[in-house]
Amino acid sequence: MSILNINWEPGFGTIFTWFAMDKLGRVAVMVNNCWGWLPNALLSIDNFESLLDELNEYKWEESEKFINYPPNKRGQTILDLYSSLVHRNTKSRKEIEDWVNAKQPKELSEINLPSRKGFFVYHGIEGSVEGEDYPVGYDGKTKMGDYFRYLMPTVYASIEDFPEEIRHGIAVSDTVDFTNDRLLDNDKINEYFPRMYKK
Repeated sequence: MSILNINWEPGFGTIFTWFAMDKLGRVAVMVNNCWGWLPNALLSIDNFESLLDELNEYKWEESEKFINYPPNKRGQTILDLYSSLVHRNTKSRKEIEDWVNAKQPKELSEINLPSRKGFFVYHGIEGSVEGEDYPVGYDGKTKMGDYFRYLMPTVYASIEDFPEEIRHGIAVSDTVDFTNDRLLDNDKINEYFPRMYKK
């Protein structure tokens, strides 16, 4: 039986990576880090796990079904906010920026998804207790599960970068702008992304 349905709740130990498109048609990879909600429009899709797998396999260029991938966008990856928990042993922001800028291996990784694929990358605030993690560089109040903008591209992906057969697995917003919105309130995820992509 599917665990992805409208009765699903985020919880420790299970991480989901889903895809979203903002009002300008730009695409983000959304990593819930256990505590981020997924949009109900997404959870309502029957057997969504297989669709999610197909999207992520395509993202990593590991799909056996869809083998034509967009060319390298040859942009840059820009660090925005970052997890205080994940980078608790880091001495400075510059140290992380240097790591991001230097980590451009031939194989795909989260760090080069923006530069090569044109995706924004958002992460859910994680932790075992409230307040254990927060996005460094953000001045407002946050809570576990809120999505913060971790990495930004300089050349943007669009819906055209995905095969038509799996585009309906991408959640769509009429209000969010990934170029401006650094933090997405976890409690408002259904307001941000009320529907899935349709032709």
